[in-house]
Amino acid sequence: MRLDDIIDRIRLPFREEKELFSTLHDIIGFYPHNISFYKQALMHKSVSRRNEKGRPVNNERLEFLGDALLDAVVGDIVYHHFEGKREGFLTNTRSKLVSRDTLGKLAEEMGLTRLILSAGQPHSHNSYMAGNAFEALVGAIYLDRGYDAVMRFMKKRILTRLINIDKVAFKEVNFKSKLLEWSQKNRVRLDYAMLKQDMDKESGSPVFKFQVQLEGVPGETGQGFSKKEAQQLASEATLKRLRREPQFIDAIFAAKTNRTKMEEEPAMAVPNIENEPANFIIEQPKKKQVEQTKVQPQPKEPELGNDEFDLSDITAIPQEQSREEIIAAAEAAAFADLDKQTD
Repeated sequence: MRLDDIIDRIRLPFREEKELFSTLHDIIGFYPHNISFYKQALMHKSVSRRNEKGRPVNNERLEFLGDALLDAVVGDIVYHHFEGKREGFLTNTRSKLVSRDTLGKLAEEMGLTRLILSAGQPHSHNSYMAGNAFEALVGAIYLDRGYDAVMRFMKKRILTRLINIDKVAFKEVNFKSKLLEWSQKNRVRLDYAMLKQDMDKESGSPVFKFQVQLEGVPGETGQGFSKKEAQQLASEATLKRLRREPQFIDAIFAAKTNRTKMEEEPAMAVPNIENEPANFIIEQPKKKQVEQTKVQPQPKEPELGNDEFDLSDITAIPQEQSREEIIAAAEAAAFADLDKQTD
């Protein structure tokens, strides 16, 4: 046991927060110097208080600090643990170790969730709240004891007792699948645009660079030695940005609204069917009526599609006959019929 821990333990019974001190000791492995950092790390924004300057006091600032520290510390550990592994493998492993789900599970296993102060629902079922508290705890350790204390905490309390780093490293996490699931649930159009395909100067291996596009809004990019690796890295970075930048989500859904609005607008006016001929009715031939006069030929209907001028479109208008002409024509027709019968 370190000398500082022995001194803190001797002083512990004289402090009002002795129960909190003991619980934190079981979690982080040492007694805090400045308990106020840890109290703030456990204070969710729903119960934030204000300091003497009127500013809200909660764990959001410590969460920001802890997030940056975790990337550095875990990156250091992964780098030295997996010698010879490429950047993509190291980045993927670090991402899995510091993901929101992982940190939330760690907070629950360590008993950290029982200490979170919030005004909402039970925090044991809220991985985001628990994960944020874990990051804030790391920020508190750094402010209280320094970078080396954070490194010891992650190595001895986390990666030795709670996480099998080798098992995590070789367990595939499909960030592209997670992003696709999010886009499908929200009915957001997802595309991957290849920005570059080049050759690595040192190894001679192909290098690909992809960018995520959500409703045409540019997302994050990823570069790797395969299309799959590049798209995975781009998807992972985009998922992080979606979680941390509400403005990014707003831009995506604004673009989605514009797209769906354009798709819903009619491409042309609806045709008017009221004056259309009922050409589905089959007209029956009309019976010929017996006429006393000579039937004049009717004009022919123009052929559909033929717009050329045709003389058949013009017909002569018959002149009105006199009474004498009508009688003469009738007699001539009668004598003609009689001649036919005698023949």
